[in-house]
Amino acid sequence: MGVDLTKFECCDAVVSDYPAALAALQYRLAQLQISQITHRRRALIIFEGWVGAGKRSVLKRLVASWDPCHLATRCVPSAAEARDDRHWLAPFWSALPPAGDTTIFYNSWYRRLVEERRTGRADDKRWLRACDEINEFESQQRDHGTILVKLFFHVSADVHEARLDGIAADPWRRHLVTAEELNGVAGRERTMPILHDMFAQTDTRWAPWRVINSNDKYAARIATLEAIVETMTKALPAEPPADTAQIVEFPLIRPHQRSG
Repeated sequence: MGVDLTKFECCDAVVSDYPAALAALQYRLAQLQISQITHRRRALIIFEGWVGAGKRSVLKRLVASWDPCHLATRCVPSAAEARDDRHWLAPFWSALPPAGDTTIFYNSWYRRLVEERRTGRADDKRWLRACDEINEFESQQRDHGTILVKLFFHVSADVHEARLDGIAADPWRRHLVTAEELNGVAGRERTMPILHDMFAQTDTRWAPWRVINSNDKYAARIATLEAIVETMTKALPAEPPADTAQIVEFPLIRPHQRSG
């Protein structure tokens, strides 16, 4: 399987009543989280995509829907900033959610994968081995009952350039990204084939990719929440657990019976 990003650059979606659509989706997500917590299901949501594609604004609308006590967001730094001499997937294993919780990876193992390839540190053999390791890692999560949503936020080259120019012109926001990220349009043509190869290697039956057309930021927010609602609705029971829990009674230990 695979994904062609160029198919997500035209026919921009339009949301007729954005506030109403957003409120309805956030209400539905809140309901789904109650089912997730009650049935003790784990969830992983991956945000990948171009700098300037609106991932952070979508993330704000998503987390506003949920109980923060059952949610964690992991912002993954670049490979150059990482300081970990373990296996490259070990930090992600350590960040997996407990039963009933959700972890959102704002950038993920895929960021490391693409950066290693783009900088030339990953030859063909290393690239394919890393893709196989990712597929195995994600398969293990699904076999363990984890709900997995992989999202890639895509914008056309013109929109990408305009948004990066807007970030660069903002005296505050430009400090939130690196110089390389601000120059992302220049490396776009070199990165696109790597992304297409990544999709070809990792768009699996058990962990498919969903591309979000982010040319319109409002439509992107709605499309993202719809994708998550769809996946969680299919994965979670519509009914609460049966009231069959048994109370375990522990024997009373009197003070004179305690050891030590």
